Amino acid sequence: MPGLNSRKTIRASEIGAFLYCRRAWWYRLQGHPSQNQQALEQGTRFHLDHGRRVGSLHLLRLTALLLSLAALGLLVAAVLFQLVG
Repeated sequence: MPGLNSRKTIRASEIGAFLYCRRAWWYRLQGHPSQNQQALEQGTRFHLDHGRRVGSLHLLRLTALLLSLAALGLLVAAVLFQLVG
């Protein structure tokens, strides 16, 4: 019985390619290059750009949270300063 490390990893993109077109998936498995390289490259660029935008959104959300917490802290400090004197 082969070990876990000797098994081929099946990626989600490979499953998607199989479900979309089994023949194209088989050709790629046999080493035949796709004939729509330009579209594949455009798709790759789109996904990389989208990933960068999602990462920027997460950073922006974290910044907004930290600024909100800082503002809340300043508000609490101002109220306590007014009450204490």
